[in-house]
Amino acid sequence: MSSNVGLTTPRGSGTSGYVQRNLSNLRPRDTSFSPYPTDSLKHRQRQPNAEILEHDRLRQIEVQVFDLRDKLEDEEVDEEEIEAQTDALRKKLLKDGIHAAGGEGVKGKKGLKVHQVHELAKAKIEESERLRRALGIREDYEEGGHWKRGEERMREGVPEAKSEDTLGAGLKKERW
Repeated sequence: MSSNVGLTTPRGSGTSGYVQRNLSNLRPRDTSFSPYPTDSLKHRQRQPNAEILEHDRLRQIEVQVFDLRDKLEDEEVDEEEIEAQTDALRKKLLKDGIHAAGGEGVKGKKGLKVHQVHELAKAKIEESERLRRALGIREDYEEGGHWKRGEERMREGVPEAKSEDTLGAGLKKERW
């Protein structure tokens, strides 16, 4: 055995004493390198799919219509009357623009479930917009833009560095 690796003697261990490197051990990689551009790391709000939102809204309307139909069938109402009432309810709901979340417009994300991804995204965008308006933030605001503008002003305002000889001579003339 060399370098104090492995067993001092393979006797009684049930092995040959041969030492192998652990190939399943993963070492951490260098974290300073990123294959992605830095602007892609910026948070971008995911836009909800309008078709899916409309489909969910229509589906919710049909659920309410089906509930009415089921209730009327249990009461043994005539089929023509059922059709008339369900059509009237469907037209009323389509005209009123009932939202998919619980029959009426739910403010924020409280009435939504985790699987309602597009509704959550829409609610988040509306919430961010209300917050932006309340705080008076411009629409074209870019996070960190203040620091970029400050750096640009510094570059424009600071002249090129002068050598020490000319700087010292200028100070002496100003004093006298």
